[in-house]
Amino acid sequence: MPANEHTRTYDAVIVGGGHNGLVAAAYLARAGRSVLVLERLDHTGGAAISTRPFAGVDARLSRYSYLVSLLPQKIVRDLGLDFQVRARTISSYTPAERDGRPTGLLVGGGEQRTREAFARLTGGEREYQAWQRFYGMTTRVAERVFPTLTEPLPARDELRRRIDDETAWRALFEEPIGVAVEENFTDDLVRGVVLTDALIGTFADAHDPSLAQNRCFLYHVIGGGTGAWDVPVGGMGALTDALAAAARSAGAVLETGHEAVRIATDGHSAEVTYRTADGEGVAVARHVLVNASPQELAALTGDPSPEPAEGAQLKVNMLLTRLPKLRDPAVDPREAFAGTFHIAEGYRQLATAHAQAAAGELPAVPPSEIYCHSLTDPTILGPDLAERGYQTLTLFGLHTPARLFDRDNDAVREELLKATLAQLDAHLAEPLTDCLATDADGRPCIEAKTPLDLERDLRLPGGNIFHRALTWPHAQEGTGRWGVETRHPNVLLCGAGAVRGGGVSGVPGHNAAMAVLEATTA
Repeated sequence: MPANEHTRTYDAVIVGGGHNGLVAAAYLARAGRSVLVLERLDHTGGAAISTRPFAGVDARLSRYSYLVSLLPQKIVRDLGLDFQVRARTISSYTPAERDGRPTGLLVGGGEQRTREAFARLTGGEREYQAWQRFYGMTTRVAERVFPTLTEPLPARDELRRRIDDETAWRALFEEPIGVAVEENFTDDLVRGVVLTDALIGTFADAHDPSLAQNRCFLYHVIGGGTGAWDVPVGGMGALTDALAAAARSAGAVLETGHEAVRIATDGHSAEVTYRTADGEGVAVARHVLVNASPQELAALTGDPSPEPAEGAQLKVNMLLTRLPKLRDPAVDPREAFAGTFHIAEGYRQLATAHAQAAAGELPAVPPSEIYCHSLTDPTILGPDLAERGYQTLTLFGLHTPARLFDRDNDAVREELLKATLAQLDAHLAEPLTDCLATDADGRPCIEAKTPLDLERDLRLPGGNIFHRALTWPHAQEGTGRWGVETRHPNVLLCGAGAVRGGGVSGVPGHNAAMAVLEATTA
């Protein structure tokens, strides 16, 4: 079509069909608003999708995002979503070598088993008791903070009063998390397991004065008011498929292959110019919600770009013919891989890896963590694969900032993948490669994604899975009432870069929809 010939009018146009955009679309459409969602790719879902990445293999993997914690049940109930999660029976397993023998720490399977695992690793009760006290404290914080995520932003002092625990406030909001870790725990391995929640997707040291690690830790321990990370039944795509269905059934129009290229607004009405394979079109709306990064928002509106973001992770998807045997004879692989399997994540190892990466080098001992989705939810495997005992593995590597891949993304990816799997192999009784399935072309079923790959595929700025540094879940200067406001009164940010964004939560989408409904019903 000729440029700008096709113009349509809606109450709201949503730029980006990721899970947050779909949440906003469903809420607004259910409230009787006319809604158009413009998605650049040929499918909705953004980073929360399921795909069959291996040729000729019937395994539908959560390719990017993979676990659920921060999604409020309120959103599931409000939108009538046909979506479920399952709890993992094991929280984590961390292999180690002590006195020349393979051992490890298994957390989960009941209080008695966890207590015995701590005693077996550390030789006493102290670390287990400290673990109970520390996570009792984070659970109390979670119970108070999580419900606020779908409310207008509380003031900092208001949130502090709601938490009502000065020790917790100091540990989580005021001092580097490394202080609390070192005050509470003495064992290096236990300290590392605790610290990992502060580093997933965040490139920081335990004592970083910016407290970026504290904000990351907070979001990883407050989900659902418990901090539990659950498995999405049917894969992550089951959530975004359910959200798309809810939005459509409420009357929202979802159009893929439509790339927004410009937003023009006078604060009361906005025009969104979009591009398709056939040319350009314009959608006019009272409100525009941008389910993209702050950088993309700035590019669309012509505003100054915010500070560049940088991701720092390696994501690896694998399909195995069987789970590998472990060197630690006391643990069944089906339990070890059911939770989070920590690799090279001792406290000193994490500090060393961060220092090496900050100096511009790949970590010599790259830390990572793995879990097996199919142990909890075998529905992602075709019946034949499930019957034959195939299993998936998802690996998330830490402390690998995007800058390390600038010289040669492909070569550095392979180098890092090899080094990361070598750390896993050090705790296995057989090489992982012996267990890898092969696709229809005879290639091993393994794929790795660096920050630069995520930037290319999903337009995540610098490959940052949170779009930018995570924010405190309370009001700060310029955050607005809901944390989704921008300098343009009728343009809202409903992606992960919003205040209280990050992770698969739907919270920014919910909050942007609430802001629109407040503005249009006042």
